[in-house]
Amino acid sequence: MKLVKKLTAAALAATLCLALTACSDGKSLEDIQEAGKLVVATSPDFPPFESLEGGEIVGIEVDIMDLIAEKLGVEIQFEQMDFDSVLPGVQSGKFDVGMSGITITEKRQKNADFTDPYFLASQSIVVMADSDITCKDDLEGKTIAVQTGTTAESYCMENGYEVLAYQANNDAASALTSGKVDAWVVDNEVAVALSAEQNGATVVLDEAMTTEPYAFAFAKGSDTLVEAFNEALSELVADGTIEEIFETYGVPYVAPEA
Repeated sequence: MKLVKKLTAAALAATLCLALTACSDGKSLEDIQEAGKLVVATSPDFPPFESLEGGEIVGIEVDIMDLIAEKLGVEIQFEQMDFDSVLPGVQSGKFDVGMSGITITEKRQKNADFTDPYFLASQSIVVMADSDITCKDDLEGKTIAVQTGTTAESYCMENGYEVLAYQANNDAASALTSGKVDAWVVDNEVAVALSAEQNGATVVLDEAMTTEPYAFAFAKGSDTLVEAFNEALSELVADGTIEEIFETYGVPYVAPEA
């Protein structure tokens, strides 16, 4: 019996060790600094936070990430993909950090680590200028366009709205202007930026759908890397740099709730 117990204990210990190893996909700050680069997963269809300009990724989060990388003493390598591939890629350890106006949610926190929030965003409702939809209550029985994998999609589905999901926000916007849907729910800053391109054909309603905090995402077990990011973000918020970046893009800065 003693031999069996010892073997069982050894087997349990080995299983636990393997489980911990399997769950620890995250990179440490030392890993990143040794590699000399930070591999960032992003979906550049989210202006003004990230978008393509002449083949280059630009935007609010790009500027913030550049400053953080400078503080960490590393280069940045951006990897482009659809939004719904960003978090899975980060969670698997394929990429070091996810950056695409990512909202912290309880569900996402089960599978990923996040920095402290750096901005409080809101989900806005976009409709055609001649629409009879004037507030959130008017969406009952209407069809709403959202981007796949976003909190806009999960919020609308969880609250019983009829939803059509699209890989890119540009496609969701086109679904609205072409009459395939009655409204489009998207982060406010994106709503304003992309609606401006419609030359008055669409409007952003005053009433927000919901509010949510933005942060950067990492694989579970990225403790020292997240700590380094938090320290850098804290410094950039405290000295007004992040607010200045938002102002550069014409976006009012809304500090996250304490």
